[in-house]
This record gives sequence, C-alpha cells and structure tokens, in this order.
Amino acid sequence: MSLTLQTRSIPQVWRITILGVGASLPAAAVMNWLPNSESTIAGAVMIIGASVAGAIAAGRSTAPSAAGLRAGFLGGVIAVLTYVFTEALTATWSASRLAFFVFAGGVVLCISPVFGLVFGRVGGWVANTFAPQ
Repeated sequence: MSLTLQTRSIPQVWRITILGVGASLPAAAVMNWLPNSESTIAGAVMIIGASVAGAIAAGRSTAPSAAGLRAGFLGGVIAVLTYVFTEALTATWSASRLAFFVFAGGVVLCISPVFGLVFGRVGGWVANTFAPQ
C-alpha cells in the first residue's frame, strides 16, 4: 500500500496578501515608536499591508483589489483579537455589553475589508503608474 502525498499550495492571492501583511509589521513597529503615536498593528495591516499587497499583485498580474481585500480582512481579525486579548479579558460582562461587542466586532470585520480593497487598489495603481514595465 503506497501513500501518496498531496501537496496543497496556498493560492497566489493569499501568498501575496501574507507577504504584504508581513511587510507592514515593521512599519507598524516604527510608527509605534514615534512620539504621540496612536497607530495600531491592525491599522497598519489594513492600510500599509493592503497597499503593499496591491502593489505586489499588480506586478504579478493578480487582482490588486483581491489581495487588498484579504489584507483588510486580516487587519480586522487582528483588531478584534487585539481587543479580546487586551481589554475584553479584564472587563466585567453584562448581556448588553456582550451584545454590543458582538455587533461592533461584526461591523469591524465587515468594514475592514473595504479599507483593504481601497488601499489594495491604490497600491496597484501606484505600482502600475510609477513602476517601469
């Protein structure tokens, strides 16, 4: 009986998205060092990560908006998880507070991909306009 290994590769859009998100993390760290900085890692992923992913996607003939949308979604997930692990574990929970958190978390997860989509298209436009073909 022979075992066959099926290799499953990550789709190219997700690879580009992960690359853009990874590239935005050092930028987020630098922005947090600035005085009076109110930046967050999730915001950097939604804006810088989506822009970088869109620029890379434009260079590889992939849809920049798709890569940006996925980067925005990852930024929203990071934002919700950051809140859960920092604030939500220490708060006292009532039924109304829990309902508000579920509603607000849903709104964040629905709106953040829109930011990613917009900045992914901006990154793709910048790459197509200013990069040599």
